[in-house]
Amino acid sequence: MQDAKRSKQKNLAENRKARHDYFILETYECGMVLTGTEIKSVRAGKVQFKDAFISIVNGEAYVKGMHISPYKQGNIFNVDETRDRKLLLHKYEIVKLYDKVRLKGFTLVPLRMYLKDGRAKLEIAVAQGKHLYDKRQTEKERSAKREMEKALKGRY
Repeated sequence: MQDAKRSKQKNLAENRKARHDYFILETYECGMVLTGTEIKSVRAGKVQFKDAFISIVNGEAYVKGMHISPYKQGNIFNVDETRDRKLLLHKYEIVKLYDKVRLKGFTLVPLRMYLKDGRAKLEIAVAQGKHLYDKRQTEKERSAKREMEKALKGRY
């Protein structure tokens, strides 16, 4: 029954730099308000998260700095590539996120964009910034794990 309800998700874009620069604490799934030509570009995978972040203004959540390339056959209907796009979240979720960002000093970052049941979804996260020594420690642990797996692979 679970598998029948669960739909296929097609990954369109991923923000790998966010996992490198931040500790991910909680994740949320939200929809986005897109125009017709934007969704066609998204389906083609023309999305970049380079400097994207989420801000909450007047009780509404927006993703800022996310780049969606213009659709080639879109002519006059294309919109600005880096415009602010409204996120579709419940009011209680927005309030909860706003409190965390305002009081505890966390930030909201987009992690990935995917298609679920034909609709574009954005996975966002409450994150805390890493210091340089945290990044070094993470890299050290990753390389140690890689070395250990390499040694075990050679044994068998």
